[in-house]
Amino acid sequence: MTATCVIQPVDMIKVRIQIKNEQLAKSGQKGSVSPFTVMNEIRQSHGIKGFYKGLDSALARQIFYTTSRLGIYKTLFDKAKQPDGTVTGVNKALCAMTAGFLGSLIGNPADLALIRMQADTTLPVEERRNYKNVFDAFSRIVREEGTLSLWRGCQPTVVRAVVLNLAMLAPYDEAKERLNKMTGTKDTMSTRLIASAIAGFLSSFCSLPFDNIKTKLQKMKPDAQGQLPYRGLVDCFRKSIASEGVTGLWVGFPTYYFRIAPHAMITLLIQDYLTNLSKKVTK
Repeated sequence: MTATCVIQPVDMIKVRIQIKNEQLAKSGQKGSVSPFTVMNEIRQSHGIKGFYKGLDSALARQIFYTTSRLGIYKTLFDKAKQPDGTVTGVNKALCAMTAGFLGSLIGNPADLALIRMQADTTLPVEERRNYKNVFDAFSRIVREEGTLSLWRGCQPTVVRAVVLNLAMLAPYDEAKERLNKMTGTKDTMSTRLIASAIAGFLSSFCSLPFDNIKTKLQKMKPDAQGQLPYRGLVDCFRKSIASEGVTGLWVGFPTYYFRIAPHAMITLLIQDYLTNLSKKVTK
């Protein structure tokens, strides 16, 4: 939650870049998806508050999703330790993937509400959902679309979470272990910073295509005939590549990196600090 409060404006710009790139590709119009252009558009239209649209949903997402995946990963990691205290690379990967899978299922409703609130002002006035807050979003989605709609876009959310966790949590612990051996130290601040930076880059590069598809699926609305623009994960990938090109899957990568990497670094560092603090308290 601390990391989200810091990174929320960057996340808003990232989502708007993805939406704008999709709209430009569909309309055939030319336009800039530069983060500076998009940032200026948000500021001019909605002021500073516009960068924090959906913050309550973002915080709810961290409570459900990140708390779950980090807790599950740490629990599985501790159980996978061998007698000498080490964990194999394969077991680290399995722990990370399992944590990402379960955490994403728990956090999808809050993630759905967040994407919709961030995308709302890009819609025509008559098509906007105008959710008041995350609780209003949950109740209206259930009332208007059914309970299972809270898990719309769940496929790319799960895949993104599995990929992101695999590229963040396992490499973070692996990098720390290797750096500890090289320096002869034990989890110093510099070691944690370097390891979290490596994990941040890997997780952002590997997960962006799935994040892009997730945004499109979660924000979509049926047309006048009641048809949705995408039938699912594979269809969205296919249509996105056809209209935007393969590189379009990585549109806004610099912005996404500056959203994921610092978020990962802050999250991992605070997690380590709180874990060590809890161990001292319970001794």
